[in-house]
Amino acid sequence: MKHVLSLMAASLVSMQAAEKPNILFIFADDLAYDCVGAYGNKEVKTPNLDKLSASGTQFTYAYNSGAWHGAVCVASRTMLMTGKQIWNAKTTKLGDHAGAGKFWPQRMNKAGYTTYFAGKWHVGSASLPKQVFNHVRNVRGGMPNQTKERYNRNFTPGQDDWSPFDKSKQGFWKGGKHWSEVLADDATSFFKQVQSDEKPFFMALCFNAPHDPRQAPESYQKMYPYKNITVPSSYMDLYPHEIGSNRIRDEKLGPFPRTKYSVQVNRSEYFALISHMDTQIGRILDELEKSGKADKTIIIFSADHGLACGHHGLLGKQNMYDHSVRVPWIISGPGIPKGKSVDAPIYLQDAMATSLALAGAESDGVEFKSVIPVIKGDGAREQIYSCYTNHQRMIRVGEYKLISYPRIEVEKLFNIKADPFEEKDLAKDPEQAPRIKQLRTQLLDEMKRMNDPMAVTDATGRKGSLSRKK
Repeated sequence: MKHVLSLMAASLVSMQAAEKPNILFIFADDLAYDCVGAYGNKEVKTPNLDKLSASGTQFTYAYNSGAWHGAVCVASRTMLMTGKQIWNAKTTKLGDHAGAGKFWPQRMNKAGYTTYFAGKWHVGSASLPKQVFNHVRNVRGGMPNQTKERYNRNFTPGQDDWSPFDKSKQGFWKGGKHWSEVLADDATSFFKQVQSDEKPFFMALCFNAPHDPRQAPESYQKMYPYKNITVPSSYMDLYPHEIGSNRIRDEKLGPFPRTKYSVQVNRSEYFALISHMDTQIGRILDELEKSGKADKTIIIFSADHGLACGHHGLLGKQNMYDHSVRVPWIISGPGIPKGKSVDAPIYLQDAMATSLALAGAESDGVEFKSVIPVIKGDGAREQIYSCYTNHQRMIRVGEYKLISYPRIEVEKLFNIKADPFEEKDLAKDPEQAPRIKQLRTQLLDEMKRMNDPMAVTDATGRKGSLSRKK
C-alpha cells in the first residue's frame, strides 16, 4: 500500500511539474530601449529580437530603478536576483539571502525547477552562481578586459588605429572565441540536458554584450560604416551640468568635448555588437525549438539598463534620461498575447516576480510585481522612481518625468510622450510650477518608501527636501 501511495504521490508531482511553464530568461548588458528594431530603430538590425517581439508582448516603458555607484549593472542585477528594491538591495547581505534560499533561482528550484546559468553575473562573489543554480557554465565578470588603446583612441577620421575585430586586443575575444558566441554554445549544452529532465527548467542566459569594449566580428562591423550612422537629435558637445558622472569611466570612451564623428564611431560599434548578439539569440531560440520544449516555454528578454551613447553629450548609463534608465522588455510564450505593445510602466526586475507567479513559487519579501495582470489591463503602476548615487533622482508620473540634481539644485521636467528624446526641458515654464511642486512631493514620498538615504537628509542638510532652483 505504501508503495502504491508513493507512486501516486510521484505521479501527482510529475503532473504538477508538467503544468508549469519553462522559463527562459535572456539578459543583455547596456542595451537601450531604442536600439532594437522592434522599438522603432530603423538603423540597427535585430531580426531575431523583432521576431520574438512579434510572437509575444513588448513593454514600451521598462525602467531600472537606479544605482548606488557607477557600475549600474551591479545594482540592477542585485535587485533582479534578490527581489529587493534599490536601497533594500544595497543593504541585503547576499550570503545570508542565499543561505535562506531567497535568490531568484533558489525560489524557482523550490517550486520544482531545474535551474541553469551562464554569462555575466556581477552580484557579489563570482562563486555565488554555483551556490544558487543547479547547473552553471562560463561565469563572466562585470565587463570584458579593457585596454589603454581603447581609451586613448584617436577619433580623427583616418587616424583611428583601433579595430573592434582585432582579436589581439582581447576584450570580448579573450579566450579565443567571442563571448556572445560562447554563451550561445553554453545554451546549446543546457538544452541537451533539459531534453532528459522531466522537471521544468529555469534558464538565465546573460550576455556581456553590448557593453564596451564594443567588439564584433568584421562582417557585423561592416554593416555599419561610421560615416553613415545617424547622430542623435539630442547631441551636445558637453552636458551642461555636473551630475556626478560626467567624467566616469564610461564617459571616457570618447573625447571632451564630444565630436559628432566620435558619436558615430561609438554608435556604429554599439550597433554591430547588438546585431551580433541578436544572431546568438537566434541560435538560442533555435536550440530551444530543437529541444522540443518551445511550446511550453515562456521567454523573457530584457537588459540591466540602457546607455546614452551620444545622447545629451553623454556616453554612459549613469544618468536619469530614458536612453539610460529604460530598456527593451519582451515576454513571449504560451498564453502571452502576440504582437501586443503595453505602455504601462514597469520595472525591468518585474521579470523575477513574473516568473515566480508563472511557476507558482513563493514570493515572500519580493518587492517587484508580475506583469501578467498588467498585460490584461490591471495593476499598472502609477509612478516610477530611479536614482544615481546621491547626485540624481527621478520620478515619472503619467506622461511627465521630473529629474532632480539635489547637489547642484537643478531640476528638469519632460513630457515623455510628446518629447520621447527629452530635448524640451519644461522646468522654466511658469505654467508647470504646480506640476513640478506636485512631482517633487511625490518623489520625496517615494524616496521615503524606498528607504532612500537622501529622504532622511539631502545634500544640503535639509530633511525631506529637494532642490527649488530650475
